[in-house]
Amino acid sequence: MKEHYCLQAALVCLGVLCHSQAFTTERRSHLRPSFHGHHEKGKEGQVLQRSKRGWVWNQFFVIEEYTGPDPVLVGRLHSDIDSGDGNIKYILSGEGAGTIFVIDDKSGNIHATKTLDREERAQYTLMAQAVDRDTNRPLEPPSEFIVKVQDINDNPPEFLHETYHANVPERSNVGTSVIQVTASDADDPTYGNSAKLVYSILEGQPYFSVEAQTGIIRTALPNMDREAKEEYHVVIQAKDMGGHMGGLSGTTKVTITLTDVNDNPPKFPQSVYQMSVSEAAVPGEEVGRVKAKDPDIGENGLVTYNIVDGDGMELFEITTDYETQEGVVKLKKPVDFETKRAYSLKVEAANVHIDPKFISNGPFKDTVTVKIAVEDADEPPMFLAPSYIHEVQENAAAGTVVGRVHAKDPDAANSPIRYSIDRHTDLDRFFTINPEDGFIKTTKPLDREETAWLNISVFAAEIHNRHQEAKVPVAIRVLDVNDNAPKFAAPYEGFICESDQTKPLSNQPIVTISADDKDDTANGPRFIFSLPPEIIHNPNFTVRDNRDNTAGVYARRGGFSRQKQDLYLLPIVISDGGVPPMSSTNTLTIKVCGCDVHGVLLSCNAEAYILNAGLSTGALIAILACIVILLVIVVLFVTLRRQKKEPLIVFEEEDVRENIITYDDEGGGEEDTEAFDIATLQNPDGINGFIPRKDIKPEYQYMPRPGLRPAPNSVDVDDFINTRIQEADNDPTAPPYDSIQIYGYEGRGSVAGSLSSLESATTDSDLDYDYLQNWGPRFKKLADLYGSKDTFDDDS
Repeated sequence: MKEHYCLQAALVCLGVLCHSQAFTTERRSHLRPSFHGHHEKGKEGQVLQRSKRGWVWNQFFVIEEYTGPDPVLVGRLHSDIDSGDGNIKYILSGEGAGTIFVIDDKSGNIHATKTLDREERAQYTLMAQAVDRDTNRPLEPPSEFIVKVQDINDNPPEFLHETYHANVPERSNVGTSVIQVTASDADDPTYGNSAKLVYSILEGQPYFSVEAQTGIIRTALPNMDREAKEEYHVVIQAKDMGGHMGGLSGTTKVTITLTDVNDNPPKFPQSVYQMSVSEAAVPGEEVGRVKAKDPDIGENGLVTYNIVDGDGMELFEITTDYETQEGVVKLKKPVDFETKRAYSLKVEAANVHIDPKFISNGPFKDTVTVKIAVEDADEPPMFLAPSYIHEVQENAAAGTVVGRVHAKDPDAANSPIRYSIDRHTDLDRFFTINPEDGFIKTTKPLDREETAWLNISVFAAEIHNRHQEAKVPVAIRVLDVNDNAPKFAAPYEGFICESDQTKPLSNQPIVTISADDKDDTANGPRFIFSLPPEIIHNPNFTVRDNRDNTAGVYARRGGFSRQKQDLYLLPIVISDGGVPPMSSTNTLTIKVCGCDVHGVLLSCNAEAYILNAGLSTGALIAILACIVILLVIVVLFVTLRRQKKEPLIVFEEEDVRENIITYDDEGGGEEDTEAFDIATLQNPDGINGFIPRKDIKPEYQYMPRPGLRPAPNSVDVDDFINTRIQEADNDPTAPPYDSIQIYGYEGRGSVAGSLSSLESATTDSDLDYDYLQNWGPRFKKLADLYGSKDTFDDDS
């Protein structure tokens, strides 16, 4: 440090000496012209005088980072007009004047009061001027000069980044560029070697090297293997002064990672894999896994697996699990312990992506042997066929054998089998099965015309383990037998026109008929149509078989007349082609109808024909009019009869003052002299079926019971009274004691008093009611009440 300060002081003195000499020389060379002038004529004869400069300088230099005890002398200003008497005052202005640079106003010496840093500011521009000390009048025009800060090597090199990261493929050739690092120096590159940098490697040899001038890092060793070492740490140094002693330096760290290439083939860690699988396993079930190791990573380490040989290639398969890089051995088809107990496979593992640069390192694949043992399992029974189809004739007797199903236990134990029918598939229980031998029999006769196919399922289970069972579908076809006779395909009806005997017969059939048979086609067509043997020579009609399962009915004669016979019933025998054949007799109805001259049907009604033959249209209209008039008279008579009814009782005595109608209920008043009409006793206000009681106030509205409606006019009085009593007895608002039913309604507009026997008993009446004894047992009660007044009086 002491030597450094001495060096700086020497440089400062040398700079001051050199530049002061230059200033003096410069000034003296211009001194004389600065004081003398010459005269020039102007355009108008005016004499102009030009003043010369009194002092001139170029620039000053100051060394940076000076740390001496005294201010650094930058330079001295002096004007020729300065005689040394102190009348001249020097003034300094500009950048840093007064703070960094100060001037002695008498001597003109300029000093730097602070340490300067070129990297912070390289130069300063100042203005100098000489003025009169007393008046401050400028004696010289101001002059500009520059103070430059002279550089020293005070800044070490610095890298752009503190650390660097780079990648290079493994096994790269020597000299492969990895990365370029760059450092910078803040010192002046134009002055000396302060900013001249040289790069070198401090750590990372012998794997990498660096170019001294460019900072490019390159590989230095061949065949660097990522699998051996993946990451390297390199330290690079940058030194100024061209790398010479005394220069400053800076370092940076570079982390270099080797990237992977496919330079390693996959390898199985063992030569044989042992696996096992149960014979009960289903296809697709995993048996085991194998894995070949590949030290490469990414796509360079991807491995695919294949079965290349072995006796189990048809029963097993292998897939690749790319997440775990394992080969998954799966069951492709079911295996049987009783058939074969062990299998061997040869599995190959190979890289998916192969780099041609390293093909010489191959082959990039490996093989391994996989041995698979089959384990025994308790298997369910197996039917000898996947499905069964049996046949049985319809109408076969119960117990007829339909067929047999057979299953066996595939295990070595060969357990006995027990058979049963799934009753969900045989709801009508048409069949039964022998649980020991599997023979299926019918339980009732079957009808093919009802069901032609029956589908059931049969279970087979081990006797010692009922959970081990198998199921097989059984289709049973019901064979047809000829058990249905053919019939008319439709309800046929024929029509024939009446005609005379002289008219020729038509060659057209009256009707064409066909047949239908429920049996199968083998027992159905062809149908044969014929007349029964007893009427084979029918004089009226004949049947011609068309030999296409149809037949035509023809007339043998003409001259059919509706007056003689309007309807013919023709029996026709239809036989089928079954063995043995079935036949039935069907009746064809043939009507004789009236037709026009063209044979168009007009009417088939025989009665209408007879009426037309005996009566004219006018006579028929007259008869119908008479019938209508008679009906009108009858209706009017019945209506008048209902409006005016006869009295119920006719008295023979002449002294009866008026017709008295006696009954066991209130009447309609004095106007009621006709036959008893129950409607008169009905209160129109209570026609809805409910008449509130008058002796008590009901607590809530009483709804009449269903069916208890007001009696119509034709109802007997006894029924009416009984109905009212029943309503009173069933009335929930009635008190729990007997009450008197008062019939106070006498009909609208009645001026008579009440006819109630209860009120009559409280009045004095002179009427004689002894005649009630003669009215019969129906009026016995009234006769006892009114006809025995004297008797009552006597008793009292």
